[in-house]
Amino acid sequence: MAGTGNRDSKVRRFKKVGVLAGGPSSERDISLASGEAVNNALLKGGVNSVFIDVRERVRDAVRKSGADAVFIALHGGFGEDGTVQSILEKLKIPYTGSGPDASRLALDKLASREIFRGIGIDVPKYKVLKKNRDSRMDSLNMPVVVKPQKEGSSVGLSVVFDLKRLKKAIDKAFDYGDKILIEEFIRGRELTVGILADKPLPVIEIVPEGDLYDYYAKYESPKTKYLVPAPITDKDFDKAKEIGLKAHKTLGCRYFSRVDMVLGDDGRIYVLEVNTIPGLTSRSLLPKAALVTGVDFCGLCIKILEASTLNGRRRSNEARTYGA
Repeated sequence: MAGTGNRDSKVRRFKKVGVLAGGPSSERDISLASGEAVNNALLKGGVNSVFIDVRERVRDAVRKSGADAVFIALHGGFGEDGTVQSILEKLKIPYTGSGPDASRLALDKLASREIFRGIGIDVPKYKVLKKNRDSRMDSLNMPVVVKPQKEGSSVGLSVVFDLKRLKKAIDKAFDYGDKILIEEFIRGRELTVGILADKPLPVIEIVPEGDLYDYYAKYESPKTKYLVPAPITDKDFDKAKEIGLKAHKTLGCRYFSRVDMVLGDDGRIYVLEVNTIPGLTSRSLLPKAALVTGVDFCGLCIKILEASTLNGRRRSNEARTYGA
């Protein structure tokens, strides 16, 4: 579906679509870029959409805009932790993507990994540290990955090859929360599987310039390569798609997401995280995978918006203080 001029009948019932972007998280700048790209695509596709930079209570911002449906382009906390979804459900406004519970679980790396381990999905070995509490570090060998419990886009993430640098990495991660994960560094190939219409898209291999697909490699480096379809064996390709879809469904995600994983040198596939609102910019991975299947960026945004009209949204009482 290339779709650049004709709105689907499922979308026509919306008088105005508000594209929520920005917000209070550490991923605000990335969210603004995604929101701008989505809004432009919807306008191109004939949708009456309006860009909403979330700087105030969502309830007020949506009401001022006159939107009767919302496309969520908020990344990180507030946008992906179930908060804004709960608010929109209370307002009885259709929105794109997963519901409150699935969003909360996916953003929480500890909660999601415990679920994955329980159903047989491989994840890196990890240790949890709480702020201001001493803990022995002899259960994991170097190198390790240090990351906040609830951040995306590699915010606060470090790969540590030397024990002397561990404290600095831990302090950096604690800047983003009171609980962090220290996990084994899986040597292998970085893969990601986009999910669209609750079905897996072609696997992408990510080849950063260095050893780490960090914030710089994701958003700034011109040398990061994205290989789609990933040049891996048919067996690994199919297995990655199977695991990606299983992770998506197990957390209760709806319609679309992106599952990041590593094909280890040991031949096993390890799931790192599920992104319920993956990036939607020219560098983003979900659009790259969708394009291979014949869905351009405009068509992708329209399809995601269409899905917000499907299946009744369950009411939730999970709205938090901010924006409620």
